This record gives sequence, C-alpha cells and structure tokens, in this order.
Amino acid sequence: MSEAAVVQGLTNPRGLGLERSPIRVREVSVTLSAWRLTIASEQGDGTITLVELSPENALFRGDGVFLGWSQDRLASVYETLAPKDEAAAPETQQLG
Repeated sequence: MSEAAVVQGLTNPRGLGLERSPIRVREVSVTLSAWRLTIASEQGDGTITLVELSPENALFRGDGVFLGWSQDRLASVYETLAPKDEAAAPETQQLG
C-alpha cells in the first residue's frame, strides 16, 4: 500500500526529515524536547511535532497544511510518514 493511499486528505505525501527541537507547552513549565517531522504534499508543506509529556502521555501539534487537524489524525499521519527504525537484530560477521 502506498503512503498516499493511507493519508486521507493529502495527495502524494512524503516525509522530508525528522529532527529534534526544543518546545514549550502550556501544560508544562519547562522546555521539552520534541520530534518535528517535515512533510510535503501536493496540497502544501507542513510539520507535525510529537511532544512526549510522559511515557504514557504524548501530544501532537500540526503546522502548515496540518493546522487544525485532530490529535488522532495527526498521530496517524506521523506514524505513517515518520522514518522507521531500521536497526534490526545485529548482523553476525563472518570472519575468515
């Protein structure tokens, strides 16, 4: 299944990069670190920022084309387009 098919409302969406950035939120009085995913689509560009308030509580913020989207919708797009961790089981090296 292509990424464009699973992101309702966007045509040809693609993740352009994931970076760590400092962020302030009303819910917490200190500066936190967040993951900001930059996304391009035919409708325009935008970012989705993942803020992990605690191990059980995360929130998403949308900018650009994602402004005003619900938490559930932002979470779904973030999960779909964020780079996957490709660090699988360590490979055994063959020596000799």
